Amino acid sequence: MRFSEVIGQEEAKNRLKGLVDEGRLPHALMLCGPEGCGKMALALAFATYLLCERHGNADDSCGACRQCLMADKLEHPDLHFTFPTIKLPSMSPEHKPVSDDFIRQWRLMLASGPYFSMTQWMEAMGAENQQAIITAGESDELTRKLSLKSSQGGYKVSVIWLPERMNADCANKMLKLIEEPPSQTVFIMVCQEPDRLLDTIRSRTQRIDIKRIDDESIRRALVERRAVGDDTAQRISRMAAGSWLRATEALDAGNENEEFLDLFMMLMRLAYMRRIKDLKKWSDTMQAMGREKQKRFLAYMLRLVRENFMYNFGQPELNYMTQREEEFSRNFARFIHEGNILQINDLVNLAIRDIGQNANAKIVFFDLSLQMIMLLLKK
Repeated sequence: MRFSEVIGQEEAKNRLKGLVDEGRLPHALMLCGPEGCGKMALALAFATYLLCERHGNADDSCGACRQCLMADKLEHPDLHFTFPTIKLPSMSPEHKPVSDDFIRQWRLMLASGPYFSMTQWMEAMGAENQQAIITAGESDELTRKLSLKSSQGGYKVSVIWLPERMNADCANKMLKLIEEPPSQTVFIMVCQEPDRLLDTIRSRTQRIDIKRIDDESIRRALVERRAVGDDTAQRISRMAAGSWLRATEALDAGNENEEFLDLFMMLMRLAYMRRIKDLKKWSDTMQAMGREKQKRFLAYMLRLVRENFMYNFGQPELNYMTQREEEFSRNFARFIHEGNILQINDLVNLAIRDIGQNANAKIVFFDLSLQMIMLLLKK
């Protein structure tokens, strides 16, 4: 991965390169930012830049030396990855899962692109309703790896994805490792929720906040990398709100958002027509989903309700919708107004809370649908 392959983020690229070129490279960095902004892409590009034999002579890794070729294949012996894992049924009770248990799936994920979500990673591992964490076994394994001498005579780079998912034992051991890092070792933490990390770990890293990707960079990448027409690319880049993940999802006609839009439209139409039996069937459909997917639908519903409310102001620059969403909103938006927007928002947030607390999903969604009947009738 080279800096030139990272979408946008010119300021962050220049700052990272400046740390090396000016001799100010800290032993631990923390890249923080929202999902889809390219934190992992920057981490991989920076790791390759550090390992490259010729990075001191150019603004980017050369992409051709032996070190770069090994890094591109994710097989460089001095490039180590740490990431959240799960415990598979086939593992023994005393085994603490480590990243190497899932390194094949990790490499396949990165090979398909460095822009991915936790949901995608969980699916790649074959997780069901488990919580992925970084265990104490991982910190022990990383300590062992980094204690070895660099095989190539340069930096040893440790990329830690979502360090906020370290359990307490792992975090404490990792703190000791960061406080007394092995020689020529650089830690690159890719963090989404830094406030969940130990204060002592945060204080020992140099934090770089990664902004959302600018619309023009997303538009250009869609045109150049995905052969999207300019008008479509323009619409998607605005709707993506700085996330390359959201931009690519919008290109996939069979993606989850399309399914959620169909469910949202069905809910609103059935509620408006007061078709109670059909709303019960709709609730049955929602119950069949996993809880994480149910929560994602409710989050999508919150967004689309907000977009429909803003649509009434007649200011296109305030809306971030796909073409299908906008087509539905032309007739539906008038039903979302000052008289019910706050109550709908509270209703959906209550459903998110109830689902998160393992309430009966069928009851939660049927209750939500019945209340929507009354809220859509409000003036």
